[in-house]
Amino acid sequence: MGNYKDPNLQQRQNTAAAAKMALLQKFQAASDDPTIAERQAARVAVNEARLVRMAEREVAKSLLEAERAAQAVKAAELVAQAQRDAEQLEALAAAEKAERQAALEAEQKAERDARYAARKAAKKVRRRGY
Repeated sequence: MGNYKDPNLQQRQNTAAAAKMALLQKFQAASDDPTIAERQAARVAVNEARLVRMAEREVAKSLLEAERAAQAVKAAELVAQAQRDAEQLEALAAAEKAERQAALEAEQKAERDARYAARKAAKKVRRRGY
């Protein structure tokens, strides 16, 4: 340990101050450099362009969502209309079936009444003997 020289406090403080001053001067020289200013301006322009593109994408996305919502509404209206049409056709078919059933029952009743009347007439003929 005899060969190691230990600087005193004043020398260490001077060395540290000189190092700080060198760093400060290096930073100031870099901040005054026009290429750095150009790069910073380019970064700002790129960031602004990115923000504009993001805004445009958001607008396009909202338009697309609105269009899809409108299409969904139209599809729902078409489905509802088709359902109403099907219900109307079903109601018409049920009405026609009921009408046919009523006509069939009326025809059957008429046949029964005719048979009944024929039996009555035949019975009347048998009783009178002619």
